[in-house]
Amino acid sequence: MLIHVINPNASREMTEQIAIAAREGAGPNARIEVSGGQTSPVSIEGYADEALAVPAMLNAIHAADQRGAAAHVIACFDDPGLSAAREVAGAPVVGTCQAAVQFAMTVAVRFSVVTTLPRSVPIIEDLVSAYGAGRHCRGVHAVNLPVLAFETDEGTARAKLLHAVRAAQKADNVDAVVLGCAGMTSLTRWLSAECGIPVIDGVTAAVRMAEALAASGYRTSKTGGYATPIQKAGGFERLAS
Repeated sequence: MLIHVINPNASREMTEQIAIAAREGAGPNARIEVSGGQTSPVSIEGYADEALAVPAMLNAIHAADQRGAAAHVIACFDDPGLSAAREVAGAPVVGTCQAAVQFAMTVAVRFSVVTTLPRSVPIIEDLVSAYGAGRHCRGVHAVNLPVLAFETDEGTARAKLLHAVRAAQKADNVDAVVLGCAGMTSLTRWLSAECGIPVIDGVTAAVRMAEALAASGYRTSKTGGYATPIQKAGGFERLAS
């Protein structure tokens, strides 16, 4: 089955890292296709970046859907444009935040999220609440590093992330930690070993969830809120052309 993974930002290095994580985490029956947002911001850090990244992302998802993708993964922890993507795709679309949160609630009673910048904290808090995990999530913490620091200064990023995960584990008394950025994927296993608790990577969780939905034969419902966009001048057919 073809699983399409989209990195909504324009960082080639992050797209390559996401591709490695997606392929390592996928099952034997999955064929992973990874694309990046070439005309999008180089990183997504806030609502404006999300909005700027969504049009190109919708085009990529629509095109992959037309090529026969069995499911799609949005590899950005803010889950940008997730509902819009579900409108334009017939195959299931999985967001990394939603998948990671659902995995965390399955393997732990309480969890926290560690992300990049403080500006991302309220975005993630709102997402966690919307996904029904507000009572289970005991905190969202920022290491105060930009997304691209995980590419350009890996030593500092590793040290600060390890400190933040340990601090959240102690302060929040949690049983698991979710990494709130797709750029952190390569550090998941190391952090789990260092901290002795499940440290959950949203890319792997989302790929596995996408596989399960596709293998079960589920498609996105087109009778309600995720109905195909109405064709109109200036609408989605303009973006997809």
